[in-house]
Amino acid sequence: MYRQIAVPPVGLHSVEKQEELGRQARKSLPRSAARDCSIDGRDPVDLITAQDESRLASLVPLRHARMGVSPFRFYRGTAGLMAYDLAGQADTGVNVIICGDAHIGNFGFYASPERNLMFDLNDFDESAPGPWEWDVKRMAASVAMASLAHDNDRKAAERVATKAVGEYRRAMKDFAEMPMVDRYYLSVRDDMLIDSLNGRSRQELTRVTEKARRRTSEQAVQKLMVTGPDGWRRFREEPPVLQHLRSADQYAVNELTTQYLSSARPDIALLVANTRPVDIALRVVGVGSVGTRCYVVALEGPDGLPLVLQIKEAQESVITRAQTLRAPKAKTLDAAGESGDLAAALSPTMSAKSVLSDAYSQGRRVVACQQVLQSVSDNFLGWLSFEDRDYYVRQFRDMKGSVDVDTIGGSMLARYARTCAILLARAHAQSPACYWIAGYLGKSDVFDRAVGAWSLDYADQMGKDYEAYKQAIADGRVEASELA
Repeated sequence: MYRQIAVPPVGLHSVEKQEELGRQARKSLPRSAARDCSIDGRDPVDLITAQDESRLASLVPLRHARMGVSPFRFYRGTAGLMAYDLAGQADTGVNVIICGDAHIGNFGFYASPERNLMFDLNDFDESAPGPWEWDVKRMAASVAMASLAHDNDRKAAERVATKAVGEYRRAMKDFAEMPMVDRYYLSVRDDMLIDSLNGRSRQELTRVTEKARRRTSEQAVQKLMVTGPDGWRRFREEPPVLQHLRSADQYAVNELTTQYLSSARPDIALLVANTRPVDIALRVVGVGSVGTRCYVVALEGPDGLPLVLQIKEAQESVITRAQTLRAPKAKTLDAAGESGDLAAALSPTMSAKSVLSDAYSQGRRVVACQQVLQSVSDNFLGWLSFEDRDYYVRQFRDMKGSVDVDTIGGSMLARYARTCAILLARAHAQSPACYWIAGYLGKSDVFDRAVGAWSLDYADQMGKDYEAYKQAIADGRVEASELA
């Protein structure tokens, strides 16, 4: 069993020393160890359905129906299963703020406060302090699975996954050499991504960005709401995807809004305080998120123009849960006796536990991690708690869009995956351990090839798990229904 390595707390060593410590760590955990894809005798169906207990029972069958559509859809809903698997495999033990669900379908477009269309990570429900390798492997396996689904060429799938990991490694080296303020401000706009493509790839991405620009609060109101005889707007009933709460819950809107204002930025709080709540409804989103409580709230200003916010439940991160479920791995400590996670490394004066700990507020965890990992974040982010559940708040459909990973392959998939890898490295580079990681990865492709091979093995494992899952649905062990 490989022992884990702990990164020294920030400020304890120079950049050069941290990089050297990363290189030395290869003696304890060779980069080739990332190749190991050992899976214990876990039951994938049990681990997946265990998450149903905390979800709305009426929507659980819809979750399973959506996950059963294809192997990649199944993969999208198995962040918890993968975290459980990774917690039993070798990693350096060096923690940064990770996305927790960094498959390539969770990168996409959204609007910056300046109304530019940005491209970055866009899902943070599972974000938490965790091993940086977990994000890299989650991304690499998704690349391999997307490639296999497109042309079923195993060598091509391993190659494109390996190249994506190599892009992460090179980007991390570049970021470690960059002034920290410069890398903090680094971002990718839609035009920068489009300019890197040509032919059909460029046309497809242009189509996606044009569609994203049309997805605004005004468009959401036109599509999802109707005006009643009293002149008030109401969300159109479309069960189970969009449905109103029982009437008693309508009175909770004011309390939710008040809580949100206390966590939002002062300028946003002042803006929202100038609106009135018009309607609230439960709305189903995503694949793996189906069954968690997610609401859309329509607000209206004095000018009659709408603002639609999304209030989404934030449960315990699967990263934290997996690390708790699995037997803890032995950790080495640095000379000062400090552990190597971000809680110790963020700042001598800031307690990461008070800012990011799951015990504080799951909604605050999601918001804080999103602001760390994204180059530019939604100004309307906030959090609240209601009936012993935590939520985070964001704008709904604020020019959000994504590439349909199920339909791309070849050169477009390769370029898209490399862009995702660079942005993942940029996200990880916001944590102090970036210098250590850059030193550990080095200049050779040893780690790239190890994870590339691992990703193909894990894609095979996902194929087996998907078949077991489909069989469980067929046998009635798992209920799956579109509920239409």
